[in-house]
Amino acid sequence: MTNNPTSTAHPTQPTTSAHHFEMRFTSTPRGARLARRLCAERLHAWGLPYGTEEHDAVTLLVAELSANAVHHGRVPGRDFLVRLTVLVQPLSTVRIEVADTRGERLPEPAEHFPGPDRTDGRGLLLVAALADRWGWGPRLCAAPGKVVWAEYDRRNLDAQTVLGQM
Repeated sequence: MTNNPTSTAHPTQPTTSAHHFEMRFTSTPRGARLARRLCAERLHAWGLPYGTEEHDAVTLLVAELSANAVHHGRVPGRDFLVRLTVLVQPLSTVRIEVADTRGERLPEPAEHFPGPDRTDGRGLLLVAALADRWGWGPRLCAAPGKVVWAEYDRRNLDAQTVLGQM
């Protein structure tokens, strides 16, 4: 039997921790709804309670990015991926990433608000209005497709204005 002395090594973990949620969903409207619901539940469990403006804004961002992955990024037989990250100390920025496998269709926000007779074309306008930052890029490891991401700072007072107009 050997005695191991108490370790004096410094921890290798970063001092800032974060909550992470990641899951693949089918590229269907049902998959987009499930992504929204599961992310809403995760946010609540992590301390962003249901019914708050922050929770509603982030959930709407997840819903819009997921719906776009299904509508514009769908490749038959391929799923889309949702990754949700919330910094813990302090509980501040929320990052949403949605990856699909269709790299040739890149997100382009509308130049102006669509007319009242149209039922589409508002998703990226909402993302741009609610998110503090958003963009897109290639998927990691040379995987086919793209990642569309949005970041929401929890103290964003503009979300109250946008959500109040809906």
